[in-house]
Amino acid sequence: MTDRYLSVDQVAELLGTSPRFPRRLIEERRIRYVKVGRHVRIPESAVQEYIDARTVQPIRLRRTAFRRVA
Repeated sequence: MTDRYLSVDQVAELLGTSPRFPRRLIEERRIRYVKVGRHVRIPESAVQEYIDARTVQPIRLRRTAFRRVA
Protein backbone atom coordinates (compact mmCIF):
# COMPACT_ATOMS: atom_id res chain seq x y z
CA MET A 1 0.00 0.00 0.00
CA THR A 2 1.53 3.29 -1.07
CA ASP A 3 -0.36 5.99 0.77
CA ARG A 4 0.93 9.56 0.75
CA TYR A 5 1.04 11.29 4.11
CA LEU A 6 -0.03 14.91 4.00
CA SER A 7 0.71 17.79 6.35
CA VAL A 8 -2.09 19.78 7.93
CA ASP A 9 -1.44 22.61 5.46
CA GLN A 10 -1.67 20.23 2.49
CA VAL A 11 -4.96 18.79 3.76
CA ALA A 12 -6.33 22.30 4.28
CA GLU A 13 -5.42 23.22 0.71
CA LEU A 14 -6.97 20.00 -0.61
CA LEU A 15 -10.22 20.66 1.27
CA GLY A 16 -10.21 24.37 0.50
CA THR A 17 -10.19 25.37 4.15
CA SER A 18 -7.86 27.06 6.58
CA PRO A 19 -5.33 24.88 8.47
CA ARG A 20 -7.49 25.30 11.56
CA PHE A 21 -10.17 22.95 10.17
CA PRO A 22 -7.95 19.83 9.75
CA ARG A 23 -6.37 20.58 13.12
CA ARG A 24 -9.85 20.55 14.66
CA LEU A 25 -10.64 17.24 12.91
CA ILE A 26 -7.48 15.79 14.44
CA GLU A 27 -8.20 17.20 17.90
CA GLU A 28 -11.73 15.77 17.84
CA ARG A 29 -10.42 12.48 16.38
CA ARG A 30 -12.80 12.72 13.41
CA ILE A 31 -10.05 11.77 10.93
CA ARG A 32 -7.23 9.22 11.04
CA TYR A 33 -3.74 10.63 11.50
CA VAL A 34 -0.18 9.53 12.23
CA LYS A 35 2.24 11.13 14.66
CA VAL A 36 5.78 11.25 13.29
CA GLY A 37 7.81 12.62 16.16
CA ARG A 38 6.11 15.92 16.90
CA HIS A 39 4.67 16.19 13.40
CA VAL A 40 1.15 15.13 12.46
CA ARG A 41 0.51 13.55 9.07
CA ILE A 42 -2.80 12.53 7.57
CA PRO A 43 -2.93 9.63 5.10
CA GLU A 44 -4.38 10.62 1.73
CA SER A 45 -6.80 7.67 2.04
CA ALA A 46 -8.11 9.12 5.35
CA VAL A 47 -8.90 12.41 3.62
CA GLN A 48 -10.75 10.54 0.87
CA GLU A 49 -12.68 8.48 3.44
CA TYR A 50 -13.65 11.67 5.26
CA ILE A 51 -14.90 13.22 2.01
CA ASP A 52 -16.75 10.06 0.95
CA ALA A 53 -18.48 9.74 4.33
CA ARG A 54 -19.77 13.31 4.15
CA THR A 55 -20.72 13.49 0.49
CA VAL A 56 -24.43 14.09 0.08
CA GLN A 57 -25.99 12.57 -3.01
CA PRO A 58 -28.71 14.52 -4.81
CA ILE A 59 -32.30 13.37 -4.49
CA ARG A 60 -33.89 12.12 -7.67
CA LEU A 61 -37.45 13.28 -7.84
CA ARG A 62 -39.94 11.12 -9.67
CA ARG A 63 -41.78 12.82 -12.43
CA THR A 64 -45.44 12.87 -11.56
CA ALA A 65 -48.38 14.43 -13.27
CA PHE A 66 -48.70 18.02 -12.20
CA ARG A 67 -51.98 18.47 -10.39
CA ARG A 68 -53.45 21.82 -9.72
CA VAL A 69 -54.96 22.21 -6.30
CA ALA A 70 -57.85 24.69 -6.21
